[in-house]
This record gives sequence, structure tokens and C-alpha cells, in this order.
Amino acid sequence: MDFAVHRYRSACGGLELAARLYPGPTDAAPALLMMHGLTRNSADFEPLAAHLAGQYRLVVPDQRGRGLSQWDPEPANYRPDVYAGDMFALLDGLGIVRSTWIGTSMGGLMALVMNAMRPEAASAVVFNDVGPVLDPAGLARIGGYVGPSGPMTSWDEAAARCRAINAEAFPDFGKRDWLAFAERTCIEREDGLIDFAYDPAIASGFEDSETGDAIVPPDLWPLWDMLDAKPVMAIRGALSDLLSAATVVEMGERHSGPFATVEVPRRGHAPLLDEPEVIAALLPFLAEYAG
Repeated sequence: MDFAVHRYRSACGGLELAARLYPGPTDAAPALLMMHGLTRNSADFEPLAAHLAGQYRLVVPDQRGRGLSQWDPEPANYRPDVYAGDMFALLDGLGIVRSTWIGTSMGGLMALVMNAMRPEAASAVVFNDVGPVLDPAGLARIGGYVGPSGPMTSWDEAAARCRAINAEAFPDFGKRDWLAFAERTCIEREDGLIDFAYDPAIASGFEDSETGDAIVPPDLWPLWDMLDAKPVMAIRGALSDLLSAATVVEMGERHSGPFATVEVPRRGHAPLLDEPEVIAALLPFLAEYAG
């Protein structure tokens, strides 16, 4: 899958940010903005891009502090509203007025914020294992591993580290799967050591800088309700500890527009989006609503 790396300036702070651009069949093809989770980067969508490249224009950014994007010297800027501003700077620079948004975890929270800022900019929204209610157990688990960690000396060690963090979410993964996971999640430094491809300072969003207490997530239902009649798909890993089945039910009950759901067996937080159950539901959803 061929893609170009697009460089642009952030809306806040003038950082140099990066995004993968996969061309569509024409310049007028529908655009999909694909937004990764907290500790991931644009490579996280490689499995899904294999199914979509050539059919849509794929815009897959590295959020600030991740992947090829510059780290922010002010950690307080690692938050969804700032990321949302970055996304509109990216889309505006590419001349994309309207697109479909696919958000994994933090990327889904960004989609909620973006919709509140510019509801006319989204044709449809796909939420991957995230919703208006975030389970405290999942937040605690994520908060337990994000942040500073020592470098790794080999890709096998990186795969083992990824497995230690994510084994419960992918119980069927083998050695080759974990190696591929590590190669999407980590980056090799000039000295040959391997690090996770994110700024450890992104962990600052999990606790109050003054008290050290865990930050309580805000009530996101008002943002969910602002989606109104927009086509929405909610994907949930059956083993997820962040998005409950009950929350997905309520999401559907509170949504007046088209609402599709997929529960992915033997997956936790968050599905890779190349699972057969996801592809069977997502491709028809995009064919009908993206554009």
C-alpha cells in the first residue's frame, strides 16, 4: 500500500505534524479521516488501510507527540480539543470540507469534540471501542502503562513488552502477530534501541498536575447527543474493559439517526479493524454513508 507522508503545521503552537495520505481512485473520492488511540500512531490503521486503500482517500495522522509528529514542549496541550484543532488544520490544508471520521479510543473522543466544533464537516462517524462513558477499570489499566519506560534492545523484546501490556485484549495472538504489533507501535532510534513511538508526557492527562489525583472524565453524553441524526457505527471488542455493552445499547437508544453496531469476539481494547466481523459491517456502512 503506497502512501505519502504529508507535513503540516499544527493549529496550536506551530508544531510540525505528519499524516499518511493514501490516494483514492480520483481526487474527488470520499475522504476518510482515521484517528488513532492514546499511545498509537498512524501505523495502527495499516490493517484496515489494506481493505480501503484505492477506494477512498485515506488521511491518517500522527497526533502531536506520536509517530513522525513533533513532541509538544507543553504537555498540557495533549488533550482532545487541541488534537481536534490540529485535525481541522490538516483537513483545511488538504481542501477537504467534508469527510467520514474513524476514531479508535482517543480518536473517537476527538471525533465527538470535532463534531461539536463543526457538525457539518462529518458525513458519518465510526467509533472503535469508545463511547460517552469510559469504564474506570480500562482507564486505570491504560494509566498504569502509559508514560516513561526504558528502551528495548531488540524487536523481540519490543514484541514481548507489547504482549505484556495487551495480552488480555488479543488472547489469540501468536509470536508473529505480536511482532507486527510492535512494529506498528514502536520506533527504532538512531542508536539501534527501540522505544514506543510517543512522547511519555502524554501521560500527564491522566492525573491532576497539582494534586496527583486521577482526573475524572467529563460527562460526554451532551457531545454524543450532538451527533443527532448523523450515521454512526459503534464497534466494541467483546472483551473490552473501556466500553461496556450497556453503554453501546444506550448510545443507540439516544441516537436518532442510522446506528450500526459490531461486537468483535475475542478482542478487547481495541479491535484492529481488520477482523472479519468488522470488515463485513464497515465496508457496506462506508459505501452507503461516506461521501
